[in-house]
Amino acid sequence: MSSIAENYSSIRQQIQLAAQNAGRDEASVALLAVSKTRSAHEIRDLYQLGQRQFGENYIQEALEKISVLSDLPLCWHFIGPIQSNKSRAIAEQFDWVHSVDRFKIAKRLSEQRPTHLPALNICMQVNISREASKSGCLPEAAEALLNQISELPHIVIRGLMAIPAATDNIAEQRHALASMKQLFSKLKTTHPSLDTLSMGMSNDMEIAIQEGATMVRIGTALFGPRNPKPTSQSSGI
Repeated sequence: MSSIAENYSSIRQQIQLAAQNAGRDEASVALLAVSKTRSAHEIRDLYQLGQRQFGENYIQEALEKISVLSDLPLCWHFIGPIQSNKSRAIAEQFDWVHSVDRFKIAKRLSEQRPTHLPALNICMQVNISREASKSGCLPEAAEALLNQISELPHIVIRGLMAIPAATDNIAEQRHALASMKQLFSKLKTTHPSLDTLSMGMSNDMEIAIQEGATMVRIGTALFGPRNPKPTSQSSGI
């Protein structure tokens, strides 16, 4: 646990410093621990350090951990691509979904969200770098999709999510992240309830905070090198 504790403390300090440098309150930036391929034991260790929000990509793996850790008051975020035949489990078991990029998926989540649970928090995924290999609606389609989804019951759109193209070029990183902030600010003028801009990972977290991220998704920098994906998992989710 010592290395996770050290990593967690370091990440919290980095968030605090980046927020201060951007003239922001540290509390305005939430840390989402990306726990895909990590064990329930590692998640429990982070919980003991104060972490409450965890992000998962693979549904079967996530369901197993949600069950094992049901004694803890954790907030579970689904952040992977969504296959239609997996939407019910996501609607039933998660608190947040960051990867909604089609009305069809949003409608399924709306219809399948149990009515005894709070509304499912949704972030629309935007393909800000226009990568053919990435999920997400194109920036120019975001407003129309947002208008459609906002009419659905049992879900609430909280904001936008993006995974910009991987690059070590700081100028390119900043351009993509700044474009997301610009789009977020534009959509917020007509949908003032939007409060979440989910962007920034281990390699671009500080720039993301400078550009307005309210939630950063950190995995490797917290847990160390990623474990191999469980062989029982199917591709895509």
